[in-house]
Amino acid sequence: MSNLEYESAFGYDAIIGIDEAGRGPLAGGVYAATVSINLDRARVLIENEWKGVNDSKRLSEKKREKFAAIIKSTPDCFWAIASASPKEIDELNILRATHLAMKRAAEQVGAKIKENLPDSTIGILVDGNPVKCLPYPAQNIIKGDAKSLLIAAASILAKTARDADCQRLDSLYPEYGFARHKGYPTKDHIMMLEKFGPTPEHRVTFGPVARVLENQTAFL
Repeated sequence: MSNLEYESAFGYDAIIGIDEAGRGPLAGGVYAATVSINLDRARVLIENEWKGVNDSKRLSEKKREKFAAIIKSTPDCFWAIASASPKEIDELNILRATHLAMKRAAEQVGAKIKENLPDSTIGILVDGNPVKCLPYPAQNIIKGDAKSLLIAAASILAKTARDADCQRLDSLYPEYGFARHKGYPTKDHIMMLEKFGPTPEHRVTFGPVARVLENQTAFL
């Protein structure tokens, strides 16, 4: 269960939790979210409104949506969501594009913190491996979305934003079934990809998409 152990030991006035969603899909952007809140306030929230906040993968879609709404509406909670587009993913590669989305989200929430708490020192807790391009000192935590409350909250915002984007893709390209598979390389998605070809939202450097494009070119 996510807690405040890492936040309490980090030593900065304001701490940002950051996480991403959407690295594996074949289409759509990769999303990152950041969350920051006063730790004394967080200690109260974790026993009340935020009780049950955890790694987004461990929550049902209904609970993710519920907690996303709660987190966004919590007074004095600074949060931001950013993304990198499929084009940026293809140009940069997925790792660098993910880090770009994280940097964008961190800059946005950092600006909000500085506007409200101008003298605060800021540190970032990031899920997974180190990220070097972030605008403030950062500590990475392996499986941080299951250990840190702020990273867990960020994972919920990133996941729900990514899922909302898949609903957008589903309305634009209903034959692909984005609402079902969320862009991941399922059997159904690959079949539709081979039948209809890639959309402008597909990541053309990803293997299954690249193979479909190669096959289309071979028949020209």
